[in-house]
Amino acid sequence: MPTTTSGSPQSFDPAELIDDPHTVYARLRQAGPVHRITGTDGLPAWLITRYADVRRALADPRLALDKRNASPGGYQGLALPPALDANLLNMDPPDHTRIRRLVSQAFTPRRIEELRAPIRRIADDLLDDVAPHGRTDLIASYAAPLPITVICDLLGVAPADRQDFRSWTDALITPDPAQPSRAKEAVGSMLGFFTQLIADKRNHPADDLLSAMIAARDENHHENHHQDHHQDRSGAEVGGEDRLSEDELVSLVFLILFAGYENTIHLIGNATLALLTAPDQLAALRADLSRVGGAVAELARYDGPAPLAIRRFPLEDITVGGVTIPAGETVLLSLAAANRDPEQFADPDHVDITRDATGHLALGHGIHYCLGAPLARMETEIALTALLDRFPHLALDVPPGALRWRPSMRARGLLALPVRY
Repeated sequence: MPTTTSGSPQSFDPAELIDDPHTVYARLRQAGPVHRITGTDGLPAWLITRYADVRRALADPRLALDKRNASPGGYQGLALPPALDANLLNMDPPDHTRIRRLVSQAFTPRRIEELRAPIRRIADDLLDDVAPHGRTDLIASYAAPLPITVICDLLGVAPADRQDFRSWTDALITPDPAQPSRAKEAVGSMLGFFTQLIADKRNHPADDLLSAMIAARDENHHENHHQDHHQDRSGAEVGGEDRLSEDELVSLVFLILFAGYENTIHLIGNATLALLTAPDQLAALRADLSRVGGAVAELARYDGPAPLAIRRFPLEDITVGGVTIPAGETVLLSLAAANRDPEQFADPDHVDITRDATGHLALGHGIHYCLGAPLARMETEIALTALLDRFPHLALDVPPGALRWRPSMRARGLLALPVRY
């Protein structure tokens, strides 16, 4: 792929971005802060690559997520029905503020901390299943079933329905070009399932996140109305009587399932691979598993689950790194490039579990910071701890070059991770 000056057109070789994105992003970052590229949809976009610019842009209220701010004939994106499209990834204040606040009432630190022991039990059970075999594909047997089980437990989805969940999300995460209708069918199935699940929970509430979200949607907030009034970033007043619409509730369940599953699989898989290919760091973590929190932050920085933030659309012409980006055009923020910017992180292409990786952008920054980040971090910490506890001789079972990645610019995740122990 040719490198050219900032703001001038660049075409990507998609294979290069899937197999070796960090080399491509490094080249772009060095060549200039902003690049005009052709996205995977064939439409032009602006790619921002340097840490300071990406961090600033993530928190810039002039960069909207609502795709109605896209230029006519520009960004299209995934066509979802309204009941799945009314989610936080398509919203700006004041709607984003209202929904985020309501869901955070249900997604409390206490509720997440209560999951610690159950998550460790799930991890241990999965490892019990694979232990006798001596080798396994760690994605299929561990990194994927762990978060799907956690999210389904959190939402209150019955075990019998979980395999369907996995096939639906896989159909959306990695669409099969040979079966173009599969993604659409998966969306229809999910919509029907979520609608029925919400109806069931409304009639028979339980101690789970979905029941708590339905309560937040249905309860009248008169009693705390006077406490809840405040202004969001746009200056609009956000009051205590705000509720989720039914579409917003269904969309939120969809987002929690989809993001909670996809990001965590990739975080666990990528972190494990990074450790297995850096034996000194693996040994250092084994020697002191109390470092796992800092290690997960560094591993997320090094090879996070999302190379790009959710696309944004300038509400007015903006200037980044001396390049003017017109209102309504598609802006892509490279989290992967920012997290390996040597201006921010010394020797960024090496894993160092003792590094202070505070400020990494793997899970976003600003008002759109990943709502499930504390849960994803905790799952990954537990997954790594349980794995290293159980298998002192864990090693890759294929050469690193033989590993295959999901064919996506937006998700950085392994299709399989064969290991022996």
